[in-house]
Amino acid sequence: MTTLLIKLFIKDKDNITNPKVRGRYGILSGFVGIAVNIILFLAKFLVGTMTNSIAITADAVNNLSDAGSCAVTVFGFKMASKPADADHPFGHGRIEYITAMVVSFIVLFMGFELATQSVDKIRNPEDVTFSLVGAIIIGVSIFGKLWLALFNRKLGKKINSPAMTAVVADSLSDIAATSVTLIALVLSKFFPSLHLDGWLGIIVAGFVLKAGFGIFKDTLNSLIGKPPTKETVEKIEAKILSYENVSGIHDLILHNYGPDKFFGSVHVEMPSDIDVMISHDIIDNIERDIFRESGIQLSIHYDPIEVNNERVKELKIIAEAAVKRISDELTIHDFRVVDGPSHTNLIFDVVVPRKFPLSNDDLMAEISSEISKNGRNFFAVMNIEYAFV
Repeated sequence: MTTLLIKLFIKDKDNITNPKVRGRYGILSGFVGIAVNIILFLAKFLVGTMTNSIAITADAVNNLSDAGSCAVTVFGFKMASKPADADHPFGHGRIEYITAMVVSFIVLFMGFELATQSVDKIRNPEDVTFSLVGAIIIGVSIFGKLWLALFNRKLGKKINSPAMTAVVADSLSDIAATSVTLIALVLSKFFPSLHLDGWLGIIVAGFVLKAGFGIFKDTLNSLIGKPPTKETVEKIEAKILSYENVSGIHDLILHNYGPDKFFGSVHVEMPSDIDVMISHDIIDNIERDIFRESGIQLSIHYDPIEVNNERVKELKIIAEAAVKRISDELTIHDFRVVDGPSHTNLIFDVVVPRKFPLSNDDLMAEISSEISKNGRNFFAVMNIEYAFV
């Protein structure tokens, strides 16, 4: 069914880097979600009214809120698919994150409302009337929500969409909540005097609130700025290192302006004794090839290094060994040697993990001490930095 819907409603379905195609995926997800949730709302609201069950009625209202969330998704994808303009030169892709955030607010609001209604039901309990038809309808709605979750999961994976991931999380919480509702209805047949409806309604609200908070947290991380995936970083590094005359890379930074829309920069080390025009041509090729293959717009800073000077190579080995004696997690780059009449400066940058136990001052003192063991005339001139990926 999912494949058929994609084929029918999404033109050029495999061109997912195109914002318009990506928008069509989001709009399809939204309209299908609206249709499914409105049908479920009507069915559950009817059953809740017939059986006098707050849990079922609350679950029905939750489906109505889900339909609203899907409407927000449609609007968000429509806006996110707009091309870059003078006011937004990096495009509108981050609107997808805002869409997911709005969905989280809707889910959280409904969770609080359900909890309030359930508490009132606990204080003023009423008998719930069992209905076989109602139980069947609720059971069918569970499978409907499961299909919707799988549908959005497939679309979300296809285009790596946080908004669709939010919808999937919401659907899974609905499945758990509706299952609890079904249990409440069945128990009412055998234990009508227990008045479990309000308590189970609290459980339903708990599932909804948990889903809403999870969506909010994940979306907030994306808005604040989180690092790219390990796979993305490794792919970029391997690609750059595959070019002739590239000796190393460091200071890779990627800025996210929407799912799968990255701008970034990186330092590329190349031998200092090759023609600068050749180096420039290689850098141009790297930037162009990475954009063509992954859509990442990368700006490369050229770092010339000495690779044929045996003394520099020996001193770099000394510096690397000194750093590794302190921690295997430390790395160095941009190594240079400046000789003076009384001492030699070993100049380099040290990349430190975010949660390293030593302060920067203590770490530099330790490295200086280790390097000085190789000769009193060696001095370490360091810059401490942290990785952004």
